[in-house]
Amino acid sequence: TFHIFYIYPQILNNTQPKRLTMAKIPAVLIFGAPGSGKGTVGAKLAATTSLKHISTGVIFRGIAPSSESGKLLASYSSKGLLVPDEATVEIFGRFIEGLINTNKVNPDKDTLLLDGIPRTVAQVKLIESVVDVKHIFVLDIKDEKTIVARLLNRAKIEGRKDDADEAVIKNRLKVYKESTAKVLGKYSKSIISRINGDNTPDEVFCDTLAAYVKFCKASAKKPAAKKRSEERRVG
Repeated sequence: TFHIFYIYPQILNNTQPKRLTMAKIPAVLIFGAPGSGKGTVGAKLAATTSLKHISTGVIFRGIAPSSESGKLLASYSSKGLLVPDEATVEIFGRFIEGLINTNKVNPDKDTLLLDGIPRTVAQVKLIESVVDVKHIFVLDIKDEKTIVARLLNRAKIEGRKDDADEAVIKNRLKVYKESTAKVLGKYSKSIISRINGDNTPDEVFCDTLAAYVKFCKASAKKPAAKKRSEERRVG
């Protein structure tokens, strides 16, 4: 187990940060610009594997807009800006704690599929006591126009306000390039798999699933190889 201090309550009422205690959980990350298909691929992976899909976007949208947290989130998302790091990790940490307390996630057996966190270099540091990142899947889309078109269409279908304004979308893409993309530099290239996000949704999912299966097979070989090495040393 570990202890982590969350600062978010100070933002709202200047109280002392609360210490949360939970077990460190293995995780894989799914990365990509807004509209790259992270949510769709993540949901399909969770439906076909044992991964537990955790989307910060879904968590944020589930917070009552009239609450203090909801108002804070809206003040940033409406402008295409990222929610402050401490607030994001606070909400994420409490959500994970709730899943553990209700037996929906078992830290000793489950692996999380994180969608939307970490989004900044600071968040990499803040979540490292919460999760142990094992692998990263990056959905790459070369043409920005493709992303803009996808998000505008999603706004019509799902009624997402943050997807309806092209200026907000472009700002979100700018923030992604400047902040979120730098996160990958904090992880070893050996654990990063890049997927062509320009393909059809089915192709992107199949390619990501294939990369996940490859990761699982490689992970399974490591303990066996270590055991054989230890046996040779003993012998």
